[in-house]
Amino acid sequence: MTTAAHVPGRTAPRPAGVGRAPHSPFDDRRALRRVDWGARSSAAFYRSLEAALEPRIESDPMDPVRNPYAPGAGQRPPELAGRDRELRQFEVVLERVARGRPERSMVLTGLRGVGKTVLLNTFRSMAIQRLWGTGKIEARPDQSIRRPVAAALHMALRELAPRHLAPDRIEHVLGVLKAFAQADSDPPAGRSGRAARGGARWQPGIEAPAVRGRADSGDLEIDLVELFVDAASTATDLGVGIALFIDEMQDIPADDISALCTACHELAQNGGPLIVVGAGLPHLPAVLSASKSYSERLFRYARIDRLSRGAADHALTAPAELEGVEFGPEALAALYEISDGYPFFVQAYGKVTWDHALHSPITAEDVAIAAPEAEEELAVGFFGSRYDRATPAERDYMRAMAALGDDPVQTTEVATSLGRKPSSLSPARDSLIKKGLIYSAERGTIAFTVPHFGRFLRRQPD
Repeated sequence: MTTAAHVPGRTAPRPAGVGRAPHSPFDDRRALRRVDWGARSSAAFYRSLEAALEPRIESDPMDPVRNPYAPGAGQRPPELAGRDRELRQFEVVLERVARGRPERSMVLTGLRGVGKTVLLNTFRSMAIQRLWGTGKIEARPDQSIRRPVAAALHMALRELAPRHLAPDRIEHVLGVLKAFAQADSDPPAGRSGRAARGGARWQPGIEAPAVRGRADSGDLEIDLVELFVDAASTATDLGVGIALFIDEMQDIPADDISALCTACHELAQNGGPLIVVGAGLPHLPAVLSASKSYSERLFRYARIDRLSRGAADHALTAPAELEGVEFGPEALAALYEISDGYPFFVQAYGKVTWDHALHSPITAEDVAIAAPEAEEELAVGFFGSRYDRATPAERDYMRAMAALGDDPVQTTEVATSLGRKPSSLSPARDSLIKKGLIYSAERGTIAFTVPHFGRFLRRQPD
């Protein structure tokens, strides 16, 4: 005979008097309390488990594979924010040149990491979309531009040739181009090519025979003018233009940059549809001015600087929205503060923050957790690689600069800080300028070419 009623959640009742004390009303109340507590405890457990797992389950939008940010050298970010004015300016340049209107070539200047190369590549894409002939070079301080320019214009002519109705004209200009390339008396890159080939001339890969007496004098200034005029004539036949893009333009040797300015000046006077679009460090206008006094009227200058708060936010939020991810307002404020609006840093911090965040919206806490890793990556790849190129004497010079602050400093202040005469520090200063680590902002002053480089140096052990 059973006497204990069955309570939900419990096992079947036992026979009375078997293995337990006699039943009482108190036992029923105690059993009900145990059942109630167990049910509530179980529900609370599962609610806690759900809260713990939900962010991870919902973290699929934060998959690192889908991370949209691109902090690479010259790599276009997913959203080219804050450059609308420069893009509109170049649109006008392209249209005016194609219509035979007089227009200046264009020069972009700014610190490293502000997106000059990205913008230069974007300009080139815009020109290609309009069926222009284009070519690009990266200048080097120890290399003449003759051969790189020949290779770039060869590419531009190859883009125009299939549409040109007079193959003979294209072949003639290619012959001029070949003669121009071969007029260089120096051996190829590496300074050992001539000996290795028994004195043979460099062959630019152009099948057309070299045209004698045109762009082959050996004087780069004369030859560039003749080459540019002939190349521009092929673009005129098609109603388009040719654009030569030059990155790191401040590194062109002094004689070569003078010749380039002369050629651009000649084209501007004749209205030929060939333009040069350069990009370089902030002192590039001074370099051009030193070569030709009229260079300030020869080029349209555009200074590329850090992004405004709105543009930096847009650079982060626009690509994130395409992945279904949002940023909290405090996260955006934190990212702008640590990146200072420099496009490369915006991408670098944005990428690491994405990888650390567990779910959307991304918070300021996510930024705080990710920032040390981003700074470590920058210290090794962005800052450290440049610092390692400097000699001990050059490092001392840069540390002295950093101790004086992040703004341009007087060279005399650096000398005083090191207890040296300014003249004794000239070799270190000139070498740092050649390496692209510092630049002369104006006479007697110097500054770092890389944003936040002073802050990086102040954190380094002595």
